Amino acid sequence: MILTAHQPAYLPWLGLFHKIALADRFVSYNQVQYQPEEWINRNRIKAASGPLWLTVPVQRKGYMGKKIDEIAIFEGNPWARKHWESLRGSYAKAPYFKKYADFFEDTYSRQWKTLVALNEYMLRWFLDTLGIATAVDSAADRDFRGQKGKLVLDMCCQMGAGVFIFGVQGKDYADEAAFREAGITPVFQDYSHPVYPQLHGDFRSHLSIVDLLFNCGDDSLDILMSGNLDRKGLEQHCS
Repeated sequence: MILTAHQPAYLPWLGLFHKIALADRFVSYNQVQYQPEEWINRNRIKAASGPLWLTVPVQRKGYMGKKIDEIAIFEGNPWARKHWESLRGSYAKAPYFKKYADFFEDTYSRQWKTLVALNEYMLRWFLDTLGIATAVDSAADRDFRGQKGKLVLDMCCQMGAGVFIFGVQGKDYADEAAFREAGITPVFQDYSHPVYPQLHGDFRSHLSIVDLLFNCGDDSLDILMSGNLDRKGLEQHCS
């Protein structure tokens, strides 16, 4: 079984979906400590003026030491309306904006108490819309033990993984020998970002998946996988 995992990110970038598409199961790593200034509560879209940050405000008081699934959204800020207006203002003229607009308008009209609830709700819609059938698990439903590489190894052992897909930064903390001794093949993603038709001038990479969806619609999955390791190649690599 091929496994991967990641913290629940807000409006994730293309590389996360490539990693998930390669796997049989994906674990939402919502039990690790929340880190500010990361991608958990923010990402970028492309406005007419260039890349634009969309940030979900969180309750800062007492957040240090809290797990991601304990982080509450700050309710005294009309962030949801601003995010929807930013998406509409940036992509209303995109070829596939109308195809997906209803989901975002509805999502941003709801009351979200926690960051993890919002992120995981949107992730499942992104996966379904892209046509990625990978099963999704929540770390909150498990009892994984350890820190960093040891935590990942324990997760793999508990879930019966034979292959684990790390992000590129996994090389900084993974003990490859320990994984191989446990019968688990570590794979380190090396994502090559595709270029695709895009509004507002010169192409900008490493934006949210919404930029690809609004511009390319049903071709989005093929585009984000293009030029990168696919499932067949991964199986050959690990055989």
